[in-house]
Amino acid sequence: MSRNAPPLGTPRVGATFTRQPDGERGVAESLAHLCRVLGWADADRGALGGIVPPGARVVVKPNLVLHANQGPWGIEPLVTDPALVRAVTHEVLRAGASSVVVGDAPIQGCNFDELMDRTGLGNWAKTLAQDEPRFVGVRDFRRTVGTFENGLRVAVENLQPVENFVQFDLGRESLLEPVTDDRGMGRFRVTCYDPRLLHQTHARGVHRYLVAKELMDADLVINLPKLKTHKKAGITCCLKNLVGINGNKEYLPHHRVGSAAQGGDCYERSSVIRRSIEYLLDRQNMTSSPSTARALHQLIRQLHRLARLTGQSADTEGSWSGNDTVWRMCLDLNRILLYGSTDASIGADVQRRVLHVVDAVVAGHGNGPLSPEPLDLGLLLGGDSAPAVDWVAATLLAYDPSRIALTRQAFADDQRPLASFGANEVELVGDLGTGPASSVLAARDDLPVVKHPEGWRDASTAGLAREARSTLEVLPE
Repeated sequence: MSRNAPPLGTPRVGATFTRQPDGERGVAESLAHLCRVLGWADADRGALGGIVPPGARVVVKPNLVLHANQGPWGIEPLVTDPALVRAVTHEVLRAGASSVVVGDAPIQGCNFDELMDRTGLGNWAKTLAQDEPRFVGVRDFRRTVGTFENGLRVAVENLQPVENFVQFDLGRESLLEPVTDDRGMGRFRVTCYDPRLLHQTHARGVHRYLVAKELMDADLVINLPKLKTHKKAGITCCLKNLVGINGNKEYLPHHRVGSAAQGGDCYERSSVIRRSIEYLLDRQNMTSSPSTARALHQLIRQLHRLARLTGQSADTEGSWSGNDTVWRMCLDLNRILLYGSTDASIGADVQRRVLHVVDAVVAGHGNGPLSPEPLDLGLLLGGDSAPAVDWVAATLLAYDPSRIALTRQAFADDQRPLASFGANEVELVGDLGTGPASSVLAARDDLPVVKHPEGWRDASTAGLAREARSTLEVLPE
């Protein structure tokens, strides 16, 4: 265990409002209140002074996934509120950290400069770095960026030297190993990427991840996710946000081709149209010929049109509650962050402290994570256990957390656990109430109606209620 790393976190989750009846309360003030509630504050060293060791090397990890909402809404429900990024960074510096870096690996199509302009983080970081030598700046952790032209991915590779990353191989200890199919290219897929590249990083007995070295050098990581619904994982919060510590997306399986009956998890029921689309997408992602890519792109569009005309779903991205891949990849990365070292080994003890402060001021719902509608919750959540915070966050999004593999499996018993307590022990403190999280939240009647991705409605509390009513209707008299 490193000199600053504690045992695994506690079941306490804090919640503070950023709005009051008498007017607005700023994010910085809400953060300070949250830190007091959780016991992180120090009278002399600020909101985080009780938990940031003097001289600590700190990484602040927001969600900076994309420069623009893919739906007709703004950037507010898409990325971590820049006010929270600024407030946390200033408090870490105030607490006496020796170095602070803000960093994330957005999706490859993100225009990072445009994102920095839209959020104001670019100018802020430039000014702060000039005034404060301990602030390293805002880092783009990606090694590859890409654009798409008529269905052909045009990538710019190796933006950073590989020495800036640590490559881990979890081997047979990976949670992906039990579902690994080593025939041909294997079944693992991530949208828009050549499956042969993914097969190089994830195959039988081989499960590699490429993690930014700054995170492995850190004594403390402060995770700042944006709370959103997610069409593949159900929810993106603390656990899912760690996908952004990995530099190349071809290290990140998101689903497996085929239906559940065929050994995949891309969709529940297969169809000729879906299987045809999957086959053509593989060929499109594997070709280097622009003309071939264009032709395949047009064929895929026609199949999508045929699916709409015949009332079928053409989704081939694992966007449903039966996705049995993405949660495994996410939890692999969470274990790496807690137990991994700069020499690419996985220790028996926790190697660094990880804190979580969730931006749920304007959360995202609907077809997240890239097309989220704004959901005004007006909250910051916090804790030192990602599973505990995500259990509360999923409940706030009107899910049954036990029906989401990511939040359920995060509490699973493991030789390198993510939590040392059960989901039933999670407690709330702060503005939402104090006590067992499930009881406190069940008693509240002021939470907004949440829209869920189509494939995840069966995991929502409304969906479960409908399911229960349907069951009652068919019971014999």
